[in-house]
Amino acid sequence: MPEAGYRLYTDGGAAPNPGPGGWAFVLMTPQNDRQEAFGGEADSTNNRMELTAVIRGFEAALAHAATEKPVIELVADSKYVLQGIEEWMAGWKARGWMKAGKPAKPVLNVMLWKELDAMVSQLDLTCTWVRGHTGHVENERCDALVKDGIRSIGGTVE
Repeated sequence: MPEAGYRLYTDGGAAPNPGPGGWAFVLMTPQNDRQEAFGGEADSTNNRMELTAVIRGFEAALAHAATEKPVIELVADSKYVLQGIEEWMAGWKARGWMKAGKPAKPVLNVMLWKELDAMVSQLDLTCTWVRGHTGHVENERCDALVKDGIRSIGGTVE
């Protein structure tokens, strides 16, 4: 990743799934400043919270960025989000936000995907997958913040 870039770590989850959900991000700026944020929703899913974490992180990076199209590396443990961005979204858009298959079905979480799509077009983005719960420092921090997000709306986590 170029030195002038941002590194965004994200995570999301619901306990149980579906149920109270939390999202979190850790954003490292090009100046090595660190921004953390988390939040929660009373009725959500793992996938919705994963998407929300990325959207909130992108919002923070875009608000901070001095360049028109900031360089961002997204680091996440959600294959759903990363594959959606890198592989599926273009096809969904081409089919009017419908999944492939017969019969075609609407994309789940379409409003979040559309919001994410609008943001991705404003970024010079690369995506990196990390396995969750394996000691990756920033991923573990996001996981802890997700639990804070769930607790912030009255949910419980183990």
